[in-house]
Amino acid sequence: MSAVIPLRRAEPAFEPGGFANHATPAVRNCWYVAGRGSEISRDLMRRKLLGVDVALYRTLAGEPVAVRNRCPHRSFPLAKGKLDGDILVCGYHGMQFDSSGQCVNMPSMPTTPTHASVRTYPCAERGPLVWIWMGNPDLADPALIPDTHWLNDPAWASVTGDFHMKSDYVSMHENLLDQTHFPFLHPGTVGTPEYARSKLDVREEDDRVIIHRALRNSPPPGIYGVPAEIMHKRVDRYSDSQFASPAMHVAFARIVDPEPDHGRPSQYRFNITHLITPESDGAIHYWWFNSRDFKLHDTDADGFLKAASEQAYLEDVDALEAILEVVTSEDEPQFDLNFAPDKPGLLMRRILHRRAAEEAGHPA
Repeated sequence: MSAVIPLRRAEPAFEPGGFANHATPAVRNCWYVAGRGSEISRDLMRRKLLGVDVALYRTLAGEPVAVRNRCPHRSFPLAKGKLDGDILVCGYHGMQFDSSGQCVNMPSMPTTPTHASVRTYPCAERGPLVWIWMGNPDLADPALIPDTHWLNDPAWASVTGDFHMKSDYVSMHENLLDQTHFPFLHPGTVGTPEYARSKLDVREEDDRVIIHRALRNSPPPGIYGVPAEIMHKRVDRYSDSQFASPAMHVAFARIVDPEPDHGRPSQYRFNITHLITPESDGAIHYWWFNSRDFKLHDTDADGFLKAASEQAYLEDVDALEAILEVVTSEDEPQFDLNFAPDKPGLLMRRILHRRAAEEAGHPA
């Protein structure tokens, strides 16, 4: 199957049944990662999220707070101010804001203006991550935060890293759903020729896109086989990968050794977590975790998995930055071809297009 679908062009309007592309506005009614919990402290920090400059800090009780990094008086960046207890003090005129964003004191006036406030954004801390809701606060249900319980589970060991990259979150999600590029962009880590040709089962479920692949009796990829010490074997490989939300892609990999050596496990599991928050048009924050259920305290395994993961994800960064540069720098448009293995990415693009259109008041 092949089709010609105009994916990489700016859409003048939301079209019924259309597909998101690099120019589609980011979905705002969604929980995104604001940062690692370890990043957010009593020191004011600024980070641009979904086109908005945000100041992040913790209260004395340790609760994360996110406010628009712009004083409502003269737009001075609040992250250049200071904390006095739980009061955020603007460094320009000394206006003071509590953690709800309400101004509680203005030194130059005898009466505090009751209409003065700065927008705050709902935050929630889950394991090593702080999540933020940049859309309609009335819709910010913490139950909608994607499940990442394994990142805080002692039965799993994780290595992690992050990148700031010049790409768009639609293309990043498509890249993660496109497993046929593995042998060619990542031949030394996650890719094997057999995997690209393995049968693909895909389904759409509650705004998620879920892929299942099974590859039996084949060599393991290095990123799994080296730490498990099974590179000399032929194994069965199972993977459930999913576009879980506009903010997260996760893959659950299982490697089965049909004839394990004495005293060795017959199964090795890896959970690969990708967390993506748009910074602005053409830039995203990207955090990743590679988690395993064996050799939990093995520093050599940690070191190998971190290095191999960083190599693979840097290859993705380079590819996606190159693609966006081509797409946005040429005047002559191109209508990209799509083939049967591209179905997961097309389903994801349709979901993001519909959700963005609904938020813009254009049901599509």
